[in-house]
Amino acid sequence: MTDKNANAPASPASGPDTNVLLPLAESLLKRAMAAGADAAEVILGESRSLEVSVREGALEDVERSEGRSAGLRVFIGKRMAGTSFSDLTDEGASLAVERAIAMARVAPEDPYCGLVEPDQLARTIPHIDLYEDMDWDAAALEAEALEMEAAGRAVEGVAMVASSGASLSASAAVIVTSTGFTGAKRGSMASRGIAAIAKSGETMERDYDQHSMRQRAALRSAAQLGRSAGERAVARLGAEKMTSGKMPVVFDERVATSFLGALLGAISGPSIARGTSFLRDKNGTQIFAEGIDIIEDPLKPWGHGSRAFDGEGIATRPRAIIEDGVLTGWLMNAASARQLGLPLTGHASANPGGPPGVSVSNLHLAPGERSRVELIADAGNGLLVTEMFGASLNSNTGDWSVGVAGHRIENGKITGAISESTVAGNMLDIFARLQPGNDLEFSGRINAPSVLVDALSVGGR
Repeated sequence: MTDKNANAPASPASGPDTNVLLPLAESLLKRAMAAGADAAEVILGESRSLEVSVREGALEDVERSEGRSAGLRVFIGKRMAGTSFSDLTDEGASLAVERAIAMARVAPEDPYCGLVEPDQLARTIPHIDLYEDMDWDAAALEAEALEMEAAGRAVEGVAMVASSGASLSASAAVIVTSTGFTGAKRGSMASRGIAAIAKSGETMERDYDQHSMRQRAALRSAAQLGRSAGERAVARLGAEKMTSGKMPVVFDERVATSFLGALLGAISGPSIARGTSFLRDKNGTQIFAEGIDIIEDPLKPWGHGSRAFDGEGIATRPRAIIEDGVLTGWLMNAASARQLGLPLTGHASANPGGPPGVSVSNLHLAPGERSRVELIADAGNGLLVTEMFGASLNSNTGDWSVGVAGHRIENGKITGAISESTVAGNMLDIFARLQPGNDLEFSGRINAPSVLVDALSVGGR
């Protein structure tokens, strides 16, 4: 059993509480301003987790973790410095402030750094349901993990279960700035995951399934996850290299989100400002087929990435990133917006003690009309990809390649397993030809249904 207690809160029985964190954050902000900062930002977070794993029908490990941490950014003119730390005692806070101020005095000037202007900050913050009280019962998590393991082992062809576990976590965070913004967020998460190993002769294959939701009751059942992982592992037995050539490829919903990740990286404000994006001249143009929509909903109740304000205090709102195939704009934080002379969009990601990045909230590719089975049937002869690894994307050109495993498609049906193969193409071409299925599930911050892309280059044998 592992117990990690990094500056833990005084009452471990209670969940993280923003009402407790806020006075601490305000006190740290006052220290920074009194020490000579022209402006400052404090992000203070608290987290708690409980993880249980089993192996071969017995408890393997229980890990509990509780802690608080802080991030401080200070500005002196156009110079910025920051630090993150977990020692929240008076001595620790004083040392962090002293170091941040000292670093800011000698930092190079950055014309684009700075907090968001007060008149642009969110003033009305809507409530979003993201947190439920949990029963922090290790025995219950152990029972779930054992049930999942047993379901996986019961699948014919499964030799063993490599890992099976269940976990609970809760977090709270507050952000306060010298420009007058105060924001707070609290969330919970429950997860189950299993990896199964199938064996045939001397050949072994591994696959997994997992599920995470903010509400424990919304999780897929332990038996369902165990059975799914076992069946997926067995289906990979006898894998061969795919025959090389150009062919249609169906990407399972587990991996189709990779295309959304490539899109987001290419339309982030910092990438556009640096000129390192294959979409840098595509704003307002058709990059997907007509009818394709990619939607962000930051206000979705119980959403994995929901947030009423971004990492710099800008109000978020639902929007279409892609509307009827057309790219509607870039994703901005304050620094990139200043550099490009464009308005803020509410996409800054908090980076305690460091400059904000860019991220989306809840994003999904809107589903099409065809089922996954119909996409496979329409592919005719091609490839179904269920796992990708070692992806390489040229951010300037969009050229992309990735190692894959999955299944051969013959005459519209799934046949033998494949591995040690590659798929390659250009993201501009892939976006233009991507066809979504209707099997969309909201099980993460970024979600997509299975997709079909024709005429991709496949390498194997």
